[in-house]
Amino acid sequence: MNKEEIIERINSFLVEEFEVDGEDIEPNANLKDTLGLDSLDYVDLVVSIESNFGVKLVEVDFVGIASFQNFYDLIETKLKAKAV
Repeated sequence: MNKEEIIERINSFLVEEFEVDGEDIEPNANLKDTLGLDSLDYVDLVVSIESNFGVKLVEVDFVGIASFQNFYDLIETKLKAKAV
């Protein structure tokens, strides 16, 4: 799966699961603010990533994740690590 496919897939389930306007999802936008995430939403996000990509995220993975681009990069890194 290439980076564009990862981004498209993430954006698609964010729009569906978190009812965010797709136009608000931009690489440099703040992930937490744009999605309006609270602690329970992070759990939903982790479950969504696991079901959509088959990778597990833990709390420490979110350290330093501010933008959508950071999040895309995290998922791409997790997928590459899984493929090894």
